[in-house]
Amino acid sequence: MALEGITITRTDMLAVADAVAREKSIDRELVLEAMEQAIEKAGRSKYGLEHDIRANIDRKTGEIILARYLEVREADQIDNEVTQITLKRAQRKKPDAEIGEFIVDRLPPIDFGRIAAQTAKQVIVQKVREAERDRQFEEYKDRIGEIVNGIVKRVEFGNVTVDLGRAEAVMRRDEVIPREHFKRGDRVRAFIHDVRQEQRGPQIFLSRTRPEFMAMLFAQEVPEIYDGIIEIRKVARDPGSRAKIAVISNDGSIDPVGACVGMRGSRVQAVVAELQGEKIDIIPWTDDTATFVVNALAPAEVAKVVMDHDVQTFEVVVPEEQLSLAIGRRGQNVRLASMLTGWNIDIMTEDQESEKRQREFTERSERFMLALDVDDVIARLLVTEGFTEVEEVAWVELDELTVIEGFDDDLADELRLRARNFLEAEAARLDEERKRLGVSDDVAAFEALTPKMLVALGQAEVRSLEDFAGLAGDELSDPEEGIFKDEGVTEDWANDLIMEARIAAGWLTREEYDQMLADAAAEEAEDAEAGEEGAGEAPAGDEAAL
Repeated sequence: MALEGITITRTDMLAVADAVAREKSIDRELVLEAMEQAIEKAGRSKYGLEHDIRANIDRKTGEIILARYLEVREADQIDNEVTQITLKRAQRKKPDAEIGEFIVDRLPPIDFGRIAAQTAKQVIVQKVREAERDRQFEEYKDRIGEIVNGIVKRVEFGNVTVDLGRAEAVMRRDEVIPREHFKRGDRVRAFIHDVRQEQRGPQIFLSRTRPEFMAMLFAQEVPEIYDGIIEIRKVARDPGSRAKIAVISNDGSIDPVGACVGMRGSRVQAVVAELQGEKIDIIPWTDDTATFVVNALAPAEVAKVVMDHDVQTFEVVVPEEQLSLAIGRRGQNVRLASMLTGWNIDIMTEDQESEKRQREFTERSERFMLALDVDDVIARLLVTEGFTEVEEVAWVELDELTVIEGFDDDLADELRLRARNFLEAEAARLDEERKRLGVSDDVAAFEALTPKMLVALGQAEVRSLEDFAGLAGDELSDPEEGIFKDEGVTEDWANDLIMEARIAAGWLTREEYDQMLADAAAEEAEDAEAGEEGAGEAPAGDEAAL
C-alpha cells in the first residue's frame, strides 16, 4: 500500500550544518550527508528496517524530503516485495513507469521521540567524527618531517598527548628526551615522524629524540641551511646528553661550522636550549673517510688510523692521555662517532697498538712456518713484506716474491707450490669434515661459502638448503655470536647469500626477489628525497663543541 507523503521543513537545518562544519573544519556537504543518514535511520525504525527509505535535504532551502523507494521489475523477477514492485502495479502509480526505475513514495514527517532523536544524534556524531578524522589524515599525512607546536593535553605512563589545534598527536615515552617532564598545559615543540591511518582513526606521532628533529631545529635557526647553502649530511644523537652533526657548505666562502655556531654561539645555543642542554659537536663533512673519522672523534686528538674495508672497521690510535677523551663517558664519544661515520671504531693507545701489531706479527709468522714448512727467518720476511694469509703466497705473482731480499726464482716457486699444496690439503680436510657434519652438497655449491664456512655451518647444525635459507643475516655476521664471526663478513653479504638460498630452495622466484629489490630501492629514493627536503644525513670532519 502506497503511503501518502508530505514535505518536512526545517528552517534551521542548514544553519546547524554550517555551524558544525565550521567548528570541526570539515566539508558542509559531509555534515548534511550525515544528517540525511540519521533521518533515514529514524525512518527505517518507524516504518520498518526492511524498507528502502531515503532522506534528502535541499541544499538551498533546508527542506527535508523522506521517501520510500520501490524498484520496478518484471513479475517473475520479484525477490523482495517490500523493496520491489511489478511493472503492472507501478504503472498504476506512474503510467510511464519502466523496468529498472524506482517508484518514489513520499512519507509523512517523523516525530522524533527521545530514542529516535538519540539514535539520529549518534549517527550524526559518528559520521562527523569520521569526516573529521579523514580531514586530519589528509592534512597531516604530507607534513611528516615538519616541526609543530602544541599544548600538552595529558600525560599517561610517560606518553604525552599533544593538542595541535586541529588535531591531537602522541609523543611516546621513548620519543621524549630523558629527564624531560611535561605537565598539562605545557607548550611543546616536536617533529612529526609518522602519520598512520589506524582503525581508531589517524594517529600522528611526534618525536623530540630523533636526529631529524635536531636537523630541523638547525634549519630554523641557520638561514644558510634553509636556503640550501649549507647541508646537514648526518646527525648522531644521545638524546638529552650529546650529539654530533656533520655539515658541508656549497659555497666555498662560507664556513659551515661557523655559520651553524653563530655569533658568540647564538645559533647553536638556541638549539641546545630547546634540547634541554644537549651538547652538540658541529663537524664539517668530508669525502675523505679517514679524515672524517678522525674529526668525528673530536675533541680527542688522534695519532693514527688504520682502515679495514672488509669488516668496515677503523682502528684508531690515540696518545695515552687522550684515551678517556676519545672513548668518552660510558663510551659515548666513540659511539656517536661510529653512528655518524657508519664505521665501527676501535680505540687503542700507542702501547696497545704496538703490542697488537707484535702479536699479529708473531701469529702470522708461526702460521707461515707451519703451512709452508719454512724457518722463522723466511716466515718473518713474508710477514714484513705484508703477506698475511697463505692464499696470498699461493697466488702471488713471481716477481712480488723475488723482490724480497734473499728470495730467488727457485725459492719463490717452491714457496708458491708449498702454499698451493697446503691449501689443497686443507680444503680436502675441511670438505671431509663438512661431509662428516652432514652439510649437504646443495649448500656446498654456493661459491661464496669457503670450506671453513661450510664446517662452521655444520658445527652450528645448519645442514640443508632449507636450514640455510631459514637463517637471518645477523645469525651469520654477528661479530660476537654469528656463525661466521671469525670470517669478517658483513650483514649485507649474509642477507644477499641467504636470499639466494631461498631462491634455490624455491621459497620465492628470481622475479619476485628482483621486484623486492626494486621496491626497496624506490622506497630508499623516496626517503632520501624527503630527507633532502627537510634535512638529510651523512658523515663529518673538524668540530665546534659546546
